[in-house]
Amino acid sequence: MNSTQQRRLRVAVVGAGYVATHHLSALRGLDFVDIVGICDSNRQAAEVLAARFGVGMVGTRLSDLASATPDAVHVLTPPASHAALAIEALQMGCHVLVEKPMADSVADCEAMIAAARTHHRLLGVNHSDLLDPVVQQALRAVRDGRIGEPLSLEIVRNSEYPPYAGGPLPGMVAQGSYPFRDLGVHGLYTIEAFLGPVTALDVRYQARGGDPNLHFDEWQAHAVTERGVGRLLLSWNARPMENRLIVRGTRGMIEVDRFLQTCRLQRVLPGPKFVGIVANGVAGAAADLVQIPWNVLRFATRRLKPSPGIQLGAEKFARAVHQLEQPPFTGEDALRIARLLEPACAEPDRLRTAQLQSRLAPLPPAPVLVTGAAGFLGRALVKALRARGETVRVLVRRPLPAFDADDGVQTVVGDLGDPAIVDHAVAGVETVYHVGAAMRGGPRAFEAGTTWGTRNIIDACLRHGNARLVYVSSLSVLDHAGRDPAATLNEASAYEPHPERRGAYTQTKLAAERMVLDAIRDAGLPAVVLRPGQIFGPGAEAVTPNGTIALAGRWVAVGSGAQTLPLVYRDDVVDALLLAAREPAALGRVFNIVDPHVVSQQAYLARAKTPRLRILRTPVWLFMLLGWGVEQLGKLLRRDVPLTRYRVRSLRPLANFEGSAARDVLGWNPRIGVARGLDLTFGSDQAGTASDVPGTVA
Repeated sequence: MNSTQQRRLRVAVVGAGYVATHHLSALRGLDFVDIVGICDSNRQAAEVLAARFGVGMVGTRLSDLASATPDAVHVLTPPASHAALAIEALQMGCHVLVEKPMADSVADCEAMIAAARTHHRLLGVNHSDLLDPVVQQALRAVRDGRIGEPLSLEIVRNSEYPPYAGGPLPGMVAQGSYPFRDLGVHGLYTIEAFLGPVTALDVRYQARGGDPNLHFDEWQAHAVTERGVGRLLLSWNARPMENRLIVRGTRGMIEVDRFLQTCRLQRVLPGPKFVGIVANGVAGAAADLVQIPWNVLRFATRRLKPSPGIQLGAEKFARAVHQLEQPPFTGEDALRIARLLEPACAEPDRLRTAQLQSRLAPLPPAPVLVTGAAGFLGRALVKALRARGETVRVLVRRPLPAFDADDGVQTVVGDLGDPAIVDHAVAGVETVYHVGAAMRGGPRAFEAGTTWGTRNIIDACLRHGNARLVYVSSLSVLDHAGRDPAATLNEASAYEPHPERRGAYTQTKLAAERMVLDAIRDAGLPAVVLRPGQIFGPGAEAVTPNGTIALAGRWVAVGSGAQTLPLVYRDDVVDALLLAAREPAALGRVFNIVDPHVVSQQAYLARAKTPRLRILRTPVWLFMLLGWGVEQLGKLLRRDVPLTRYRVRSLRPLANFEGSAARDVLGWNPRIGVARGLDLTFGSDQAGTASDVPGTVA
């Protein structure tokens, strides 16, 4: 590799996630740095980041960047991969900066340090919280004696993780200790910076279940140090979000808000105690009144950088390498923290591993599997199958007491995005009803629950040779904005041509349906695809009908109330599912499941309206104008926005369905129907005469 005494520093980045954007932003601002390559196991993510930052070389492995001859490598991948990648980069002759935590074990940390010494290269760890400007301000105040002798440090931090996006389980899901490894490391090195080395550490943890893929989500740590006591509170459930430090001393207190980038100092003042308390409170409030709006303005004008500590860490390491100086935080600094973490993490890791392994315990064969069994449609399907006396296996993200109490239900707990748990759930069943899909959340949630989930189901069905897959798709996959309102809709109608403009739900449902159809055509998958209309029924009263948006506690209906809705009652969809599972002629086909009875949007809203529900109707042109404004804001902020003109055009409900395929091939006709379904859902004098037991198909 090139000598680092050259005028310019050549840097490669491994990992194309959230943190990489901050490293690249910092490096791009240094006039002596050339960013020569980005690699990530997800090549598409690396390509997107490379295009954004003007980086010419992209790869999936670090070795792919060797020809770019980097002088330094920033390792920004999950911690489990840090050691292997850092050692590989050191062997290439590169200096290495890794994000915290340095590695998952003390042994890995020691191996990284040994490799750096062997190859005479710098090894830095980005302990970025200490480089945050407001934390630096607090440290200077303590070192200057402005609060007397420091006695304690309390750190309170709430967080949330992006949803698991599917595939082999990442550390966040598989490691019981992941939250403490991830954020506890920040707390421990911050405690040591203020109070000296930790001499004793007590760590406690709880599982509150806010995120089924994040097991231990409440953490407390009590650290005894040379000069005082540190306390760390980490929560993935508490709201509103906090990121605060409170340093208490013999003559004062410092309160740091890292979200608002404020550092407030309260000191012992002369005079009566009460007067001093009031004076400190008034002075602090006055300072916040000025500082917080000023910081917001600085952030809006990009003078205040997001995650400033991460960017400063990347910048300072680059300068250290360029000048052949010691980096701000070395491998030895991180090793000391790793030695504190390892014993604290052992037991939660063991417990989580045991839990995940228990979910793969052998199961007796079952006739059917239902994914999405905890949802509105899935519960009704399970009820119908049990009413027929069938043993039902369900795949759910959390255990449900109703299923646990039924000996005829086999529960598999796990995520549809996890290939291993899906394979376990599919093994030994004849028919798979794939009802599960993501209904809310960001792109990662839809990727895991819908795209990855369907891919996993298809792969498992092909591997185990199940008799039939019944896949529940959506009418969302069809073209809404561009269709002719007078044209008849059937199973061959045009797909949505711009799913990326419609949002993650449409994108992933369309991708999933195409995967099923491709597997039918190319791999002989025995499957049937159903596209239900808007499913309604008791329990879905608060779901907005097509063409209506829930906004600020109101339902906003866009366009004419005379437009009709593609409705279908929940139990009638269950009937269609049961028919699709046994009709030989249905294999390989797609069926739209929409009740032929026509109901206008206005008529539905009139039935749904309650004293608490306010319904507003707005013309399409007004929402189009609003969509245009939101689009301009998105362009200014360089962010995706929830409302665009295309989405407004796509709000128009589908209509004019031709239902002969479901009627003639499946033998499906609505048993309950829309009229009775509306009575059952919203009430009427005749509601008590209608059957509420789904699944009684001839």
